[in-house]
Amino acid sequence: MISRGLLRPGACSRAARVLVIPCSNPGPRGPSEVSLAMPSDAAGAGAGSDLPDIDDHLVEPGTRYEMLDGKVVYVPPSDAPHGERQFQLCALVAAHTGSDIQGASDLLTRTSKRDDVAPDVSLYPGVPDPGTGRRQLAQIAFEVVSTQSLSDAGKKAASLVARGVRRVFAIDVEHSRVLEWSAALGTWSMLDPGATIADPALAVPLPIETLIREGKTDDAVQRALAAKGNPVLESIKATSRAEGMKDGMADGIRRGTAGAVVAVLEARGMVLERSERDRLHRVRVGRRIACGAVSLSQQTKSRVSE
Repeated sequence: MISRGLLRPGACSRAARVLVIPCSNPGPRGPSEVSLAMPSDAAGAGAGSDLPDIDDHLVEPGTRYEMLDGKVVYVPPSDAPHGERQFQLCALVAAHTGSDIQGASDLLTRTSKRDDVAPDVSLYPGVPDPGTGRRQLAQIAFEVVSTQSLSDAGKKAASLVARGVRRVFAIDVEHSRVLEWSAALGTWSMLDPGATIADPALAVPLPIETLIREGKTDDAVQRALAAKGNPVLESIKATSRAEGMKDGMADGIRRGTAGAVVAVLEARGMVLERSERDRLHRVRVGRRIACGAVSLSQQTKSRVSE
């Protein structure tokens, strides 16, 4: 649960003190308190260059724990509404981002000396940080709110924004609404469901309505991929256009040939009935046109002789 990096010998040149941290909302097998060995100068909140690296974790990645305001918080598994919406969110966000943006779900981010949190979805630049050679800080984060309160999500959002994450959104499943954290107001602001989220981290604007609508996301994903000019979709469209042109040319040749046959027959004094004209237009180009013309010619001669 606690990051092994903090417990390794010689992790800090200073003498470490043991900080006993009460555990908020412990899991079914989680402890009521945690003994955390950490340097004395790392116990309080820092700022600027004093901030720890975003991957210098307080809790062990891969566990169901976060640390918020110095307290270890157990994050329970999702219920059905939360899990289903998070699954949809991942597909939608991935479809709306460009190739230069990387996305991740439940990615731990060290936001301060007392906070280590994992948003449901994070978007960050795909290139490593030039200073550290490691991943860059997320630009956008999304939280699905159903198994935790908006208040808890607000604390996490405030921590992320204070670290430098530009925008944090909450999808409130129970109330079918999307909110954005406002650092100026210190609270959530509700967004218009008919609007879109436009941001440099997104290749195309993300419709808010798709984030709160139940059901499959196929249509929204296809629209996003089409708007981005997805090469696979463009190839499919090009193939369809080529096949359409080919079919159109074949149809034009067939109709033109049939029309020419009709004109030749009528020039020879053979009057064709409507059904016979339609029959000529239905047959294929080439030998079948010729055979059809001979057949109609014979039938017409037969009618004339009668």
